[in-house]
Amino acid sequence: MRRPASAKPPKPLARPTYFPPENVLERALPPALAGQREFEEYRFRNIDFSEANLAGIRFSDCLFENCNLAGANISQTALQNVAFEGCKLLGLPFHACRDMLFGVHFDRCQLDYASFLGRALPATRFVGCSLQEADFSQANLTAAVFDDCQLTRAIFRQSILVGTDFRTAHGVELDPEQNEVRQARFSRHSLPGLLTKYALVIE
Repeated sequence: MRRPASAKPPKPLARPTYFPPENVLERALPPALAGQREFEEYRFRNIDFSEANLAGIRFSDCLFENCNLAGANISQTALQNVAFEGCKLLGLPFHACRDMLFGVHFDRCQLDYASFLGRALPATRFVGCSLQEADFSQANLTAAVFDDCQLTRAIFRQSILVGTDFRTAHGVELDPEQNEVRQARFSRHSLPGLLTKYALVIE
């Protein structure tokens, strides 16, 4: 089992909050930006990126708000301190994104069937998200937080869950023998999901 490189708990990234007025875009990208390959300090609101080709584009210190990215191509897309709020991100393969400086925040997002396979997500916060059948196999979720998230049938296999906070998550089911769970935090209602393979009756 892989171990985190350092015993010090990672610090969460500061969410992007500054966006120049000319970088606040709503409903559609202006034609002048259609071929742009780098976006820094942009705020995208109510834009439909579904099925869009975002491959190889770099987003840095950006916010996607109430956007639809379902089916978008994010192969080698750089997400460097990018926040998603109220977005539809169904089935997105985040494992295909560029590794360098990868950092994300998720609030009230639909992330069902998304893949974070092998992704480094230390101190990442998932708040009020639906993550049903999302794949976190081999992901590093050290000190990550799942705050009021739905995790029914989410996959945790050979994942690093050191200090991960599942206390307010719902539908958590994972095998402590197949994951690194030192100091991970669970509530009492999560206990059955940690013992599923033993077929115990907990009353």
